Amino acid sequence: MTSTERQYVSDLTALPADFTWGVATAAYQIEGAVAEDGRSPSIWDTFSHTPGKVDGGDTGDIACDHYHRVPEDIGLIKQLGADAYRFSVAWPRVVPGGDGPVNKAGLDFYDRLVDGLLEAGVTPFATLYHWDLPQVLQDRGGWTVRETSEHFAAYASQVVERLGDRVKDWATLNEPLCSAWIGHLEGRMAPGLTDLTAAVRASYHLHLGHGLAVQAIRAASSGARVGIVNNLSPIEPASVSEADLAAARRADGHINRWWLDPILGRGYPQDMVEEYGVELPVREGDLETIAAPLDWLGINYYFRQIVTADPDGTAPHARQVSVPGARLTHMDWEVHAEGLEQLLLRLTEEYGVQRIYVTENGSAYEDVVAADGSVHDPERVRYLEEHLAACARAVGKGAPLAGYFAWSLLDNFEWAYGYDKRFGLVHVDYATQRRTVKSSGLRYAELVREHAARSARPAA
Repeated sequence: MTSTERQYVSDLTALPADFTWGVATAAYQIEGAVAEDGRSPSIWDTFSHTPGKVDGGDTGDIACDHYHRVPEDIGLIKQLGADAYRFSVAWPRVVPGGDGPVNKAGLDFYDRLVDGLLEAGVTPFATLYHWDLPQVLQDRGGWTVRETSEHFAAYASQVVERLGDRVKDWATLNEPLCSAWIGHLEGRMAPGLTDLTAAVRASYHLHLGHGLAVQAIRAASSGARVGIVNNLSPIEPASVSEADLAAARRADGHINRWWLDPILGRGYPQDMVEEYGVELPVREGDLETIAAPLDWLGINYYFRQIVTADPDGTAPHARQVSVPGARLTHMDWEVHAEGLEQLLLRLTEEYGVQRIYVTENGSAYEDVVAADGSVHDPERVRYLEEHLAACARAVGKGAPLAGYFAWSLLDNFEWAYGYDKRFGLVHVDYATQRRTVKSSGLRYAELVREHAARSARPAA
């Protein structure tokens, strides 16, 4: 172990003794079996099969074949030392019509998954929506219409009624920003629209669906602990010019405040309502529903954003610029662990959040399988250590961080990037489905063991 690694281990002593160590995945990215046991197409099936939308023409048809390999993958979770697993439930697998009858075979799959996790001593964290809207609902307007919010709550109720006796931790939505802004405004994700009005309405109905689902989850399971997962980025101006400072404020509204303020009872930020110029379809009682009390908040962190004014662009008229000399991942994302510490402290000090999980954090690199079959990924090891150290620093300054979920358990279908970008702690040979724990996975297990050993020591 290097001196740097020893320093990171020392830093982790600030993490609480009952800290949750997890790994995360998403249904469409790993399950495969897209036409088995009654599952209907999702918007991502449609998008990925549309020529030119996904790098390499890749689709999630097979992905990691997790649907048929659950016992093996649970074994990997244990090998990594994780005591929790964040997975998502595929809406089109459980309610193929979007609304209406439940597909028993679909729910049976998640029933088996949950039982297998519990038998292995792994706590399940279930996410109800990770972007795979049933295509039949998209055909009826998708998230741009209110009915989808109501159907989502009904689906949530059906899942929790079946699994809520064993699953206690629930996330309603994963990264609604991506669903609304990237899927409806930028067109780079499903459903592939480029319409500001549709994007703003989708953002609102995603929030409404979240609030209605919180109510449905609590009604179905009195012991449920409910949260939502947002992807956040610290925003910094590219210069001290008035234009760049204003752009940074708008970008913060677009990336962070629009997604935090409504769910935490502050309503929609008025400056961004004016920026978008789209009337929100608010009905009486909606804002209170959207701000339903939560037990925890999940944040996904990958990079900060340095922005400059972009008057010729679309809302928020701010453009991200590169950082000279920055370390970059295979996604060309800057490695900036300090940003995670900043976010955790902001949520604590500005928003008063009482319980936080880092629900995703990870990095893609061009992994190479060595002649002996091993996968050495020192850059990912360093990334992991630096970001966990940032978590520990934030805890030392008062952040109520309860756990960390590494993204991802497995290399997988990385949305519009296809299979070229690998985030896994476990390497997947897609031709053979062979799984190989990378050096980063072994290091993660080591960090978990070190933390457990230190936490068990009696106080000095």
